[in-house]
Amino acid sequence: MIRSAKYLIPPARRSLVTRPQLTRKLEEGMETKLTLLSAQAGYGKTTALSEWARQCRASVAWVSLDKYDNDWGAFWSCVLASIRERLPLFGESIEFLLEQESAASIDFAVSAFLNELSSIRGDFVLILDDYHVIENAFVNESIRYMLEHLPPYFHLYIASRTELSFPTTRLLAKGEINVIRIEDMRFELEEGVVFFREMTNLSLSIRQISTLFEQTEGWVSGLQLAAITLKRSGNIAETIRQFSGQQRQISDYLLEEVFGHLSESLQEFLLATSVLSRVNGELCAAVTGQADSQVQLERLEQLNLFIIPLDEQRDWFRYHHLLSEFLQQLCARDYPELWRLSHHRAAVWHENEGLYEEAVEHYIRTGQAEDAVRIIDRIMPELLQSRSHVVRRWINALPESNFEHKPMFQLYRISQFLMDRDWEQGLRKAEQAERRFEAMKESIPEPEWKQLMGNLYYLNALFFRMQQNMPRALHYFERLEHYLPEGSSLQKASTKRYLGHEGFGDPLSLAVDLHEMEQFQLKLITMWGKKPNYPFVGYAYLSYSSLMHEWNRLDEAESYIGQALSRKDLRANVWTWIHLGLVSSRLKQALGREEEAIEWLTHLGSSVDSPDQPIIWKRIKAEQAWLYLLQGQRQKANDWLEQSGLSHSDEVSARYFEEYLVMVRVIAGNGRIEDALQLFEKLEQLAEKENRLRERIRLKILHSMVLRQSEEPQAALAPLAIALRLSEPLGYIRSYLDEGPQMVEMLADLLNQQQKTALTLLPLNYIRLLLDAVSRNPSPKSLSNEALTEKEEKVFELLAEGFIYKEIADQLNVTQDTVKFHLKNIYRKLRVNNRAEAIMRAKEYRKRV
Repeated sequence: MIRSAKYLIPPARRSLVTRPQLTRKLEEGMETKLTLLSAQAGYGKTTALSEWARQCRASVAWVSLDKYDNDWGAFWSCVLASIRERLPLFGESIEFLLEQESAASIDFAVSAFLNELSSIRGDFVLILDDYHVIENAFVNESIRYMLEHLPPYFHLYIASRTELSFPTTRLLAKGEINVIRIEDMRFELEEGVVFFREMTNLSLSIRQISTLFEQTEGWVSGLQLAAITLKRSGNIAETIRQFSGQQRQISDYLLEEVFGHLSESLQEFLLATSVLSRVNGELCAAVTGQADSQVQLERLEQLNLFIIPLDEQRDWFRYHHLLSEFLQQLCARDYPELWRLSHHRAAVWHENEGLYEEAVEHYIRTGQAEDAVRIIDRIMPELLQSRSHVVRRWINALPESNFEHKPMFQLYRISQFLMDRDWEQGLRKAEQAERRFEAMKESIPEPEWKQLMGNLYYLNALFFRMQQNMPRALHYFERLEHYLPEGSSLQKASTKRYLGHEGFGDPLSLAVDLHEMEQFQLKLITMWGKKPNYPFVGYAYLSYSSLMHEWNRLDEAESYIGQALSRKDLRANVWTWIHLGLVSSRLKQALGREEEAIEWLTHLGSSVDSPDQPIIWKRIKAEQAWLYLLQGQRQKANDWLEQSGLSHSDEVSARYFEEYLVMVRVIAGNGRIEDALQLFEKLEQLAEKENRLRERIRLKILHSMVLRQSEEPQAALAPLAIALRLSEPLGYIRSYLDEGPQMVEMLADLLNQQQKTALTLLPLNYIRLLLDAVSRNPSPKSLSNEALTEKEEKVFELLAEGFIYKEIADQLNVTQDTVKFHLKNIYRKLRVNNRAEAIMRAKEYRKRV
């Protein structure tokens, strides 16, 4: 019940002032996407929403948020659970939404949620109370994205003490937000009169009510506190005169007054139970030691002392935030022993009830780290599957000395340093853990000890591989093989997720010394390649095959990629499997099997079972568009562009880095050079943050390809020269050859201009090697079957009509040099040598296009 209470609409209070104006404002939210109630504590946001929700004609899902929901998985778990209170089968197919990986692709994750909403019939309302506790950037961005695409029958109501952390300007401009602020929540004077005369049984004059109303400015909780105080006052006029000031001052003054007049037993009850987020009679009895705790709760409700029922049976309650915060501050400051004792008792009760997460929270608050560690150690394996963020928060809150003897804690902490890219700290902790594990050798069963050592050595190997220290990485992989020939449990973990891995996904991106990498990956393949169930070897196959492709050792690349794709176990890791397939497609293209390359990609997208299927298809469709460009099928590439959902004006992210690279090529091929350069600059800025050499080289090559199609084609040679100087030590070949004849032409131009001063630093032997590779490995027919670009078509049409260079330049508003450049490309693509041959080929060309 303690968790499900979060999803129940709080029951109506027994006595409420009717507020038709506020009700109408809330009802107006049924015509908008978002209704925001924004006001400080004590203005009756929860009361107003709960009263309206109970009368609402639509289905209503409710979430009472708290600080523990300030996390992607926890927040969306609450949302799904609340909707399931009304629709029990809702969201069964989108459980992956709760995984942290989904936060890496908010558009996809929320789109899956929105798609699930299509099963709802009729208006539906989701109320998120106390949203101000949500500060997580991913959660806020997901709500912003959801609101942009929310169907008209779904209405979101948010109650918050603060303004929202995401922009709502567009919603406001479209009339899709209904804002209810403090001025709407305040009592009107007439409502204040009704409150005092009908709800409090106080005989106050209109003047006295007006004075209270002015002093509280219609603040609902202030009026409630005043009423409680005045009932105990022997001199109402003097009491009214004594309190004034800001809301916080008034609330503190009145709460002190109210609290001071309670019995000692009730005071101690409130202080002790203030440590609880939700209370019932049994839990309060355990925490306070008072057997009549249920009676005390009922007494507090009768006194209207800021206690809110959470269910119709009035078994569960929570204190109003104003009262809760006042009591917690008072107890922690003036009664520290009671504070610690209450947390301890609460922890014991929750543990006995099997509510382990709540128990851990209380043990941590009371400083009982050993008890917290004891429970975490028991539930960690289960929590790591779905709520790893909770484990991380706990471990960060505990002194390391309390869990340094717990191997699972140590391994998890080290893995977090790996995820955070804190190599130095991670390796230091790993070294300490190794000494501790060695000391445990005689005290635990040998298989368990070997499992510990193997997992530790696996993590060590990853640290050194990420640092490009291949000898040390290999050393630890060999140690892993010694202790766990079957593989580490961490190493063999399968994942159907593509998200969380994408973005700068090229396996060569992390490599500095490719020759060292070659030997390293070969040794891993030799070590693990014959094991029948060893998914981790897939990354070694992927890295080695990618390298062989780059070095133009195509037969070798095809052999290893074939071995990898024949293994069923490698499908366990979706990201690795997809990238093996992408390399295979590029190999087929390089070997001249063009149709097979594109068909293979279609098969690849259908061959995996993953909740991230839309993201995977986005990557595959972009790869197909790139192949269409290489094969001269420009219209198909343009079709992809229109359907991709991408724009050159987007704020680019690493997640779609490869897709945007293809987009630059497509829009440049359409003559939109400025748009292509605008997008290119964003990609360059993004790559600079990652500081990866391979991305720098690829972007310089792309820059040259774009500039070659501009009105200053010779400008393309400068970025190309930079790329060549950077890539020569690495031996890149296919990065140039796969660009097609335009790149071959530029390389030839550079070689021909070797005598020019600006080019004296060019690696001429390297350029000759690349050109020689073209002649030895002629590119497929696409190199001489390219479609004309949009500008080339315009030049060609004018040429066919008999216009001379100057006239064509005037017609297109370009220079004669640019016209000559375009004609040179036209002749090459059509395999002709002059104007007459070009015109004769016109009909044949147009039929093919």
